[in-house]
Amino acid sequence: MGITTVQIEFEPLFSNLWLGIILLPLALLVIASLALGSRGSILRIIAAFSFTIALLNPVIIQEERKNLKTVIAIIADRSPSQSLGDRKNDTDIALKTLQEKFNDNDRFELRILNAAADIDGTKASSTKLFEALNNALRDVPPSRIGGAVMITDGQVHDIPDSAGALSFTTPLHALISGKPDEFDRRISFIQAPRFGIAGQEVEMSYQVSDEGRSPNKSAQVDIKVNGTHIAEQTAIIGRETKIKITVPRAGVNIIEISTPELPDELSKNNNLAVATIDGIRENLRVLLVSGEPHNGERAWRDLLKSDAGVDLVHFTILRPPEKQDATPIEELSLIVFPTRELFVDKINEFDLVIFDRYQHRDVLPLLYYDFIAQYVESGGALLVASGPEYADRMSIASTPLYSVLPALPTGNVTEKAFYPRLTDAGKRHPVTRNLTGGDQEPPQWGRWFRIIDTGEPQGETVMQGPDGKPLLVLGRVGEGRVGMLMSDQGWLWSRGFEGGGPYAPLYRRLAHWLMKEPELEEEALTATGRDTTLHIRRQTMSDNAGKATITTPSGALHEVELKQTEPGLFEADLDAPEIGIYQIKNGDFDVLAHIGPVNSEETNEIISNTQKLAPLVDASSGQIVRLHGDNEASVVVPDVKINTQKSFGPNSKQLNFIETPDTELQSISRIPLFSGFAALGFMLLLIGGLWYRESR
Repeated sequence: MGITTVQIEFEPLFSNLWLGIILLPLALLVIASLALGSRGSILRIIAAFSFTIALLNPVIIQEERKNLKTVIAIIADRSPSQSLGDRKNDTDIALKTLQEKFNDNDRFELRILNAAADIDGTKASSTKLFEALNNALRDVPPSRIGGAVMITDGQVHDIPDSAGALSFTTPLHALISGKPDEFDRRISFIQAPRFGIAGQEVEMSYQVSDEGRSPNKSAQVDIKVNGTHIAEQTAIIGRETKIKITVPRAGVNIIEISTPELPDELSKNNNLAVATIDGIRENLRVLLVSGEPHNGERAWRDLLKSDAGVDLVHFTILRPPEKQDATPIEELSLIVFPTRELFVDKINEFDLVIFDRYQHRDVLPLLYYDFIAQYVESGGALLVASGPEYADRMSIASTPLYSVLPALPTGNVTEKAFYPRLTDAGKRHPVTRNLTGGDQEPPQWGRWFRIIDTGEPQGETVMQGPDGKPLLVLGRVGEGRVGMLMSDQGWLWSRGFEGGGPYAPLYRRLAHWLMKEPELEEEALTATGRDTTLHIRRQTMSDNAGKATITTPSGALHEVELKQTEPGLFEADLDAPEIGIYQIKNGDFDVLAHIGPVNSEETNEIISNTQKLAPLVDASSGQIVRLHGDNEASVVVPDVKINTQKSFGPNSKQLNFIETPDTELQSISRIPLFSGFAALGFMLLLIGGLWYRESR
């Protein structure tokens, strides 16, 4: 709608100083003429007045202006809590109704913004409607903002302290979805440590809370660790309850606590709480026994000593029994070799035992080898780094240890230059996969010159020597693991011979695979949440991993194809907007992953609420209204009233908005009142009249 305004303005021909200089003598002349009673005084006054008007140059200014539209922001809450019950549908109806109320009025511009909750693994998920409101009105001057409406359940987590923090002074209204008699039970962790020692207990605590009515004084709580039920407790509603959890493994562990869903409960999603504990291994204890000093001994020792997470006990047999001379025995040994203590009393305290070019020389009684074999079968780890002594008659393969060795010697030693090569299985196995230089032919690393011949190995051959002879064999025995390196030439890589090779990652992975590091399992399924993406990772020795079945927190099922990203490794990503626990299955594997923050405001607080927004809404003279007032079945949106000024109170029954007074200039025209030929003729007429009067 256009507005026309007309006004008279003066545009003087001279500056104020020159106007004073010109008009002052003229005014004195007129005054003197009046004082002396001279003839023609009236004409002189008219002439002086006309001359003054001409100098002031009056102009009629006519402006055509256009009223600017009043901007009104409508923020629709689309956070997860708005998906409960009929809230989403009620929000859609209220939004449509509001739009219809403004459809016939072209003086208003609606800014509609759907605001979803933040989902970020590094911070609590929350509903930030005021951040969305500021974004919607960022480019609008405050004088053009007629008000704002929020359609929400009232669970807003970025409410400013006062109305002064808003970017406008007009009313803020809130239409609250949900019903006033809602009830919900939730469970949450109070104390949940981020880290724990694998195999040891950590203390945690939780609380069961009822919002709305409280039908019970206690609740049954089920406790799971990595998807396995471990305990059930009775918790008092509203009281902190302590539990002790044994961290089962190194890496990420998911702790779940849940309570059964109640009738008429608003949501079952917050009947489950999740905490993640990163299991940390205590320092790994490794026993390294070297049969004799040799070049490769230092490579093992330096590698293990450089790992801050390894406590190393290292013995080297410097003088074998067959080397007899007259030196007294007490002068040959700095300490007594504690064979019984190491291999009988405390053998189970070691995570890994390494025999480096060791042979049976009666230093250890035969019975001790049987203890070592039992240690392996009960879950221990043994690594045999062999040299020529493994092929002779004093080989440890001739002791009771042979029962756990996956590769037995033939008695021959092949001495020729060769490149260690990965087998097909080795290209997939986590111990040898992606070893730098191994994906080319010949491999881009130095040669070795000796390999111990063995029969058909019982384990998995991941590296081979000349003519396909087993070089690195990995085997499982009972609950334990055994690795065998059929050469003592690995030190050539550590010394950089012919460019060296990846001895450090190979030895480190080998040791950690033997000690059952989860990341190095041949067959493993893992899943992690990255913001709103579920990343699935499947390690397998097979050529195809198939599909993974995902169950979302709401119970929906999805299938994704696992695609090979490198030999033995299959991965997939799934967009996962829901916050909570996802269950992933592939074959016999079943794992859990959590998306979003583990302690989310958005999932903890879901009862619709009018109290949080009420102080700010009242301070802005707005209205806070339930869409289902007095438990009405249908959605009711108050009438809209347009005001020219803020002359209403906070208790009015309609949604008040303030129309902006701002306009936009469309055109302007100027009409001089005393200029041109008409003004010149009038002035000449006056001057002629004065002359005529004076001449008489």
